[in-house]
Amino acid sequence: MIKFDPAQLEREITFSLPIQIRFSDIDGYMHVNNGIYFNYFEHARAVFLEQVCQWDIMKVGCVVGRIEMDYFRPIHVDDTLKALVKCSRIGNSSFDLEQYLVGETKTGEHYTFAKSKCILVSVDMKSMKPMPLPENYRAKLQSNS
Repeated sequence: MIKFDPAQLEREITFSLPIQIRFSDIDGYMHVNNGIYFNYFEHARAVFLEQVCQWDIMKVGCVVGRIEMDYFRPIHVDDTLKALVKCSRIGNSSFDLEQYLVGETKTGEHYTFAKSKCILVSVDMKSMKPMPLPENYRAKLQSNS
């Protein structure tokens, strides 16, 4: 399995979002439950689309077509965490976001905890059918590739 250096990822990916680890995220094994990682990535995607692309979801929808995740290391409640997001592919109506959860343990060790790839599809909000990615969003995604 490829190891992703968190320092290198932070240098290469401009969009970063701090993630608050809540006590309710912790499971019986005393680490963040694996399903919560999807919530962290979802939140980071939504903020990325809103802040970076100024995406207006009431005019052009954006739905998940596929999502995959690799877990590298458990996250604990006292770790410091951030999500990194970049666009890695742009198609006609779909695009891929590559995401990482990186951070520091309470002992000061830096890690990449997980990686996700999400294929998103732009949809017409009236018909809920795929539509070509609007040029204004395409340009903003390309500048964050």
